[in-house]
Amino acid sequence: MSTMTAVKRTDEAPAALGASRRKRKFFWLGLLFASPWIIGFLAFQLYPICSAFYYSLTDYNMFKEPNFIGLKNYRDLVGNRYVRLGLSNTMFMVIVGLPVLISFAMIMALIMNTRAKGMPLFRTIFYLPNIVPVMASALLFLWVMNSRYGIVNSALASIGIRGPSWLNDPTWTKPTLIIMDCWRCGSMAVIFLAALKSVPNNLYEAARIDGANRWTCFWRITIPMISPTIQFQFIMGIISMFQYFSQAFVFNMFTGAAGQATGGGPANSLLFYSINLYREAFDYLHMGYASALAVILFIIVMIVTFISLRISDKMVTYDVE
Repeated sequence: MSTMTAVKRTDEAPAALGASRRKRKFFWLGLLFASPWIIGFLAFQLYPICSAFYYSLTDYNMFKEPNFIGLKNYRDLVGNRYVRLGLSNTMFMVIVGLPVLISFAMIMALIMNTRAKGMPLFRTIFYLPNIVPVMASALLFLWVMNSRYGIVNSALASIGIRGPSWLNDPTWTKPTLIIMDCWRCGSMAVIFLAALKSVPNNLYEAARIDGANRWTCFWRITIPMISPTIQFQFIMGIISMFQYFSQAFVFNMFTGAAGQATGGGPANSLLFYSINLYREAFDYLHMGYASALAVILFIIVMIVTFISLRISDKMVTYDVE
């Protein structure tokens, strides 16, 4: 018996060794194929992040060696009115703009989920604005929302309504951005559409047998079943809104005070946190101060995202059985 056991163990040893070699081979092959992403992450993401933490503690303008000043940059930004104003404008987009954007994308996804005639063409047309670069879309909206010659105000005037000065009135600048974002919500709507397609029809059939109407089905079946997708869109939207830049930057080029390309628009209503960060870094060359702004933004996004995840996890349904 002992001889047979020894033979068996001897036979298993080469097999185990061969399996271990195959695993190592597959590991190194996988690492090789993933190396472009790993190198890119280390060089273009991790290194800049670490550098930002370091430069935030220095006085640096790219033309001289960084001078370590400790937490002075952080103390300076606490009392800066432009930081508070930029954060306030950014929070408006997070608190007001994001729910409007998600709601509009949801409504459009519900419409695209119907079996109306010509729906494939409608879906294609609705998604087309996402193909247009953001900068080009912003330039287009500068013309569409022009207070004197724009299409929107011309349409309102045809029915006897005097349109507002969209891009010259501080009250309407951020709503204009929200309207533009809704026009470009094709990607978000498509993701919602995919989630709606995954909801089992037998749940709706059972609910109708029990006498439920469409509104009840929407709140009791549709929303719970696509809640993971809503959570994903909400978290990604928070991160995106805190980094709001491109659209406002283009609008600022034509509405900023004294022609400053990185101004804040009418009454600084378009001075978002990222715009202020860009201005400090590339207009004034306050790289250390801008790095401190970036670090604070990173911390704010981390905290808000963590809180949102903890709250939304209690309302998300992952069981689709």
